[in-house]
Amino acid sequence: MIDYIKGGIAELTPATVVVDCNGLGYGVNISLNTYSAIQGKSSCKLYIYEAIREDAYVLYGFADKQERELFLLLISVSGIGGNTARMILSALSPAELCNVISSENANLLKTVKGIGLKTAQRVIIDLKDKIKTTSGASAISGGMLALNAEVNDEAVAALTMLGFAPAPSQKVVALILQEEPNAPVEKVIKLALKRL
Repeated sequence: MIDYIKGGIAELTPATVVVDCNGLGYGVNISLNTYSAIQGKSSCKLYIYEAIREDAYVLYGFADKQERELFLLLISVSGIGGNTARMILSALSPAELCNVISSENANLLKTVKGIGLKTAQRVIIDLKDKIKTTSGASAISGGMLALNAEVNDEAVAALTMLGFAPAPSQKVVALILQEEPNAPVEKVIKLALKRL
């Protein structure tokens, strides 16, 4: 089993990265969160999940263990495969996903492409208790959530009122809060307007 891959970044797109390890290039599927974390770097270390099927051998890579842990929880839910889990982790940061599940916000979860209301509710029902007991995820996200959940919600609400779609607004606000966790709401909204 591959736990992580460390090496130079040979190619990088928002959905995939080719990591060069001593002349061997590993094609790895990544989320937008991981893309943001490794963008602009010459090398990276990705925590890997291997999906071995009859017709394919697929690697999913994550910038940190928390994101990989959430991915594993997501694919344990009936009806959610690797690509859907990656789509969820691209739309929401690990902290936001923990928040969405613990606050049972199915409406926000169903804004993710490919997720309907029933699937969103199933994710919440299946993972609500697991998110609370996953000490790594809840300890890290708990601290982040307390700091910027309110700023995040206010900024997304403001952008939605200005006419922007909720899903891209959520994504941009999440990226801004990752870069500047202590930014006030006004600054987050101004930065988001430049990126949307």
